[in-house]
Amino acid sequence: MSLERINPAELSPPTGFSHAVAATGSRLVLLAGQTALDGSGKVVGDTLPEQFERALANLLAALAAAGGTPADLGRVTVYAVDVAAYRDHAPELGRIWRRLAGRDYPAMAVIGAVRLWDDQALVELDGIAVLD
Repeated sequence: MSLERINPAELSPPTGFSHAVAATGSRLVLLAGQTALDGSGKVVGDTLPEQFERALANLLAALAAAGGTPADLGRVTVYAVDVAAYRDHAPELGRIWRRLAGRDYPAMAVIGAVRLWDDQALVELDGIAVLD
């Protein structure tokens, strides 16, 4: 498997994402949206960074169960109930990402959502990974 991160010079410099990711491999893993649910199904964390960390950890746990690693992520979509708060916390969220997933960023988008499935959820992440 290989992922090629593509960031054309004529586009704005990417911060915390790649503009495009070309993937080759034999196994496509589609990762369902993950929020900050704990093992009992309760949302944990009162702040956006706390919930982002748990949601990302949950996404990476699902990926690991499928045999993948963070480096296999080709695409991640973030759904946030407050995009302005997401932007305000971006430096901290970036540190959380790097600690849990490393410095190789997938193609990403942040989408504002009126609400998520669980009323208490502030953020949800889903993704696509390509494995050998």
